Amino acid sequence: MSAIRFGTDGWRARIADEFTFANVRLVTQAIVRYVAGTGLAGRGLVIGYDNRFQSEHFAAAVAEVLAGNGIPAWLTGAATPTPVTAYAVKDLGTAGAVMITASHNPPEYNGIKFVPEYAGPAVPEIIGAIETHLDRLVDADVKLLPLKAAQERGLVRQFDPKPAYLAHLQNILKYSNICRGQLRVVIDPMWGAGIGYLEDLLREGCSKIETIHGYRDILCGGQLPEPGCPLGAAGLVDLKRAVMQEQADLGLALDGDADRFGVIDRDGSYISPNEVIYMLLHYLTEYRNWRGAVTRTVATTHMIDRIADDYGLPVVETPVGFKYISQSLIKHRSILGGEESGGLSIQGHIPEKDGILALALVVEMVSFRSKSLRAYREEIQQQHGRLVSGRLDMRRPQEDMDACLERLQQWAPQDLDGQCVLERNTRDGVKLILEDGSWVLVRASGTEPLFRIYAEAPDPESLHSLQLSARQALGI
Repeated sequence: MSAIRFGTDGWRARIADEFTFANVRLVTQAIVRYVAGTGLAGRGLVIGYDNRFQSEHFAAAVAEVLAGNGIPAWLTGAATPTPVTAYAVKDLGTAGAVMITASHNPPEYNGIKFVPEYAGPAVPEIIGAIETHLDRLVDADVKLLPLKAAQERGLVRQFDPKPAYLAHLQNILKYSNICRGQLRVVIDPMWGAGIGYLEDLLREGCSKIETIHGYRDILCGGQLPEPGCPLGAAGLVDLKRAVMQEQADLGLALDGDADRFGVIDRDGSYISPNEVIYMLLHYLTEYRNWRGAVTRTVATTHMIDRIADDYGLPVVETPVGFKYISQSLIKHRSILGGEESGGLSIQGHIPEKDGILALALVVEMVSFRSKSLRAYREEIQQQHGRLVSGRLDMRRPQEDMDACLERLQQWAPQDLDGQCVLERNTRDGVKLILEDGSWVLVRASGTEPLFRIYAEAPDPESLHSLQLSARQALGI
């Protein structure tokens, strides 16, 4: 049985340790066998890659395996964001895509994501099928055709997905609203695949655009290519400094493969993904008159529920992971789907989280409202009340995890932190909803020996008290 296992969003591992060319070829052969079973192999696959060490060469290895199996491949000619690669699946009508990226992981990592034909994250059933094929493979099963020969036979074609993607976003955005504000923005693509995308998309609508970290650095400046959550403002120190120096209206950050976002307001304040998501929901419903279901994960702010309720919109709650939001976007045709870790998509777009889209919408919103994000946040809170969100990651020794999990499964208190528990939700972990609208969610990480404690309360003091009460009750 293979030791390779896909996590929340693909397979990631240390380069030259587990993430080797041999293992990349094995994983690709497993994907080939899955795609062959769907009957869609003749449509071919898109191959994208980020700016990490050797990513373009790992992508070439993927292309050689696809070609060796007679599957056509469209290989991007440069580093390409995950949402752009996913959009190419829809644009070209392929059987899916293979994306070489480790997203926001440390620079010594790389990874593979498989994007199915619906252009969103692979659901557990698909990943399980790929892993089953992987368990049955050995190196000798991998079929290869050298890249040059594959190109000569027309099995591997290089292409640029950027123009079609940008044209698509231009149809989604309301440029009259963007141009109205003529904002000054600073963009931080964090040395990643998103370099140049926001610049090209916003150039006509903003009065000035400055970019920091807009070049490839396989060491990511010695830091995580993580645009905020869970690091918060600590992950965007350089962007905050640039916003203040340039007297900009906004600071916009992307993670390594540009599927997640971070935002700095004009005064240097960090605006969390939870806050961005509910502000965008308010903007789209109030000022663009969008109507339909709204989707959030079990760990995402209930400010979404309050705003949705005001407009008579249903809210769909999913387990943690954008793959679940993706399926809700497809099934319920949700106008917006978001998660607290910085993933967002909207109706009319692909069911994949897209940091480029999210940040462009933030620029549109701020331009149209002609006020800072903090001011807009205050306006919404005056109407719907205030909720403060937070997350704690509590590591435990591996040998303690089973006992802690058992306590969590049995955790069903009548009251917590001096309040009655109105609802116990076990969709993903255990979530307790209290009488004043506060809530706490405790769930185990799927990849590390730790527990995540999400909570939301009317003020920071109540938030911290709620998290502490959960920790003490569960012994974590």
